[in-house]
Amino acid sequence: MEQLWNLFAAFFRVGILGYGGGPSSIPLVEAEAVRHYNWLSSEEFIDVLAMGNALPGPIATKMAAYIGYKVSGVTGSVVAVMALIGPTWIAMIGLFTVLNLFKESPVVQGMIAAVRPVIVVLLLQLVVDLTPRSVTGGVTVAIAVIAAALLFFHRLHPALVVLAALVFGALAIR
Repeated sequence: MEQLWNLFAAFFRVGILGYGGGPSSIPLVEAEAVRHYNWLSSEEFIDVLAMGNALPGPIATKMAAYIGYKVSGVTGSVVAVMALIGPTWIAMIGLFTVLNLFKESPVVQGMIAAVRPVIVVLLLQLVVDLTPRSVTGGVTVAIAVIAAALLFFHRLHPALVVLAALVFGALAIR
């Protein structure tokens, strides 16, 4: 029962503080799952992150489901996901009502504009934290460079790039 409470508390915090969607929640999930509760090692976290990015849907909920399952089975998975999405679900209903009433207010527009740079900093922190642990050799660097070229220069759809990287990685790294 204590593990379920810990799962709830950890992912509820992520759900409350993860403003900006899944990518901004990843450092929060890492802080809870790796550093605070030691449910995953750093290497496991990167593997979970990679698999979560490869699968369709919101990244944070997939990570919560996996970590919850690892800690306490199906019940843990349900608790972690519900704790993660609960604050957002409740807040969206309440805030949408309030923001809709005051959407033209300069105060509301200023609040939204002030949060955007914080999201950029959280994403940059994620890149800085995960890059040294993610680059394990020449193959991973090659995959990253090729993927960036396909995305930015050839405007290939990201889903195709992810699928190609999965196939290439599976064949190249055995």
